[in-house]
Amino acid sequence: MNAQVFILKVDNARDRMKAAWDFACQFLELAKPVKVVVCENEPQRTLDQNAKLNAMCGDVSAQVEWHGQWLSKDDWRHMFVASYRKGQKVVPGIDGGFVVLGASSRDLRVKECADVIEIIYAFGSEHDVEWSEPMERAA
Repeated sequence: MNAQVFILKVDNARDRMKAAWDFACQFLELAKPVKVVVCENEPQRTLDQNAKLNAMCGDVSAQVEWHGQWLSKDDWRHMFVASYRKGQKVVPGIDGGFVVLGASSRDLRVKECADVIEIIYAFGSEHDVEWSEPMERAA
């Protein structure tokens, strides 16, 4: 059996908790232990934030040469997320080079994505990047 995530909201909490209990019972009936974690469900980045992040990284990739290399917008997105998430591991790559582990933007929350966008604005202003859309700070 695979894990399931149950999102509780004010209007559905009782039904979702019942569903979570029923799911947990499937494991318990097989004498398997169950792990229950309760935490705040922070909203993930919005589609508008995602579009803005991609557009800004595209602008940077088209205008900034980094240590003699032109990086793709995906490379820049990884760079900016790594800059935001301090303390990541950098390891030698299998076929050479280096890899930053855990620098994905996939699981950014709304506040985190807004912070990354601010980092990109700051970097862009230091490198004279002209944005393809008007600068809006309320991401």
